Parts: sequence; C-alpha cells; structure tokens
Amino acid sequence: MIVVTELRAGTIFEESGNLLQVLSYEHIKMGRGSANIKVKVKNLRTGATTEKSFINGAKVNDVSVYKKDLQYLYKDLDNAYFMNPQNFEQVEISLKLIGSDAPFLQEGESTNVSFLGSEALSINLPPKMVFKVLETAPGVKGNSATNVFKDAVLENKITVKVPPFIKIGDRVRVDTRTGAYTEKAS
Repeated sequence: MIVVTELRAGTIFEESGNLLQVLSYEHIKMGRGSANIKVKVKNLRTGATTEKSFINGAKVNDVSVYKKDLQYLYKDLDNAYFMNPQNFEQVEISLKLIGSDAPFLQEGESTNVSFLGSEALSINLPPKMVFKVLETAPGVKGNSATNVFKDAVLENKITVKVPPFIKIGDRVRVDTRTGAYTEKAS
C-alpha cells in the first residue's frame, strides 16, 4: 500500500481493478480541516484521464512495475512494434495506449517501456528529443528583434513554432511533454 501523500507524477497504482498512472499531484490544505490530495490520473488500459481526490492519510494499492529499454521498429494503424535487443523478442503496444506520444517515436531509437508481468503498460519518452526540420518558410531579415515565430514541419510530421533563424535541414530540440520547440540542436 502507498500513502497518497507519496504519490508523484509517473507513479502507477491500482484502484478498483484499474491501473492508474499519476500525471499531476496537488496537496490542498483548507483552514483547520484535514488536507486533500488531488491527482490527475491516466487509466493505462483505456487511456482515459480523470481527476481523483483523496483525504490525507488514505492509501492506494501499490503495483510492481518494471521497465525495459526496447528498440522501436515501426507502427501500423493499430499498434507500435518494439524489439528487445537482447533476445530479439518483439512486443506490440496499442497506439491507443501510447496516445499523444506516438509521433515522437523514432525508428531504431531505444524507448523505455513499463510492464506489469508480460503486459506493456506505457512508454516513457525522454523529456526532450531532437528532430530535423523538413519544411519551413525562409527567415525575413530584420525579424530578430521581437518574439516572432514561424511554423516548421519536422521529420515526425509535427508542426512546431520556431524562431526565424531556423532553416530547412536544421535539427531542433522539442519538449515531448508539450510538443514545443526548446532550442536549436547541434
């Protein structure tokens, strides 16, 4: 059992037969009453996101989850396919389960995957990844004094706002949690 005050983003627990992963955690203390814990959770089997409230001192069921680094191979209409580089065993994970992280998967790259027994629960992307710019408008001279941004299409087909000095072929670092440009990569 885990006390709810120990829940943090990324923690996985079980409640009413559902496997839930904490997305955000908030501790609220109101006057002289007891504290409330509010968490935003994602159901790992359905992908649904909900908010839950607990009173201070409540407990939830701990789940023994282990993580493996797998190599991403490809995806089709329903699933993404990964391979264990040690024994070449392939694992398929539903794109519904991966959700908004799917565009950030790069062929041949190592990805951290969480498992419960033999069931894949979620993928854990690094907070920032580097992508090549495929399309963008040319920069306009003199536009560097203000916070002007232009659209750029990356190799993963995501469109992000980038500064005017970014050109086609440049590599940019993108925050995988928000999908926003962070910096030009070398």
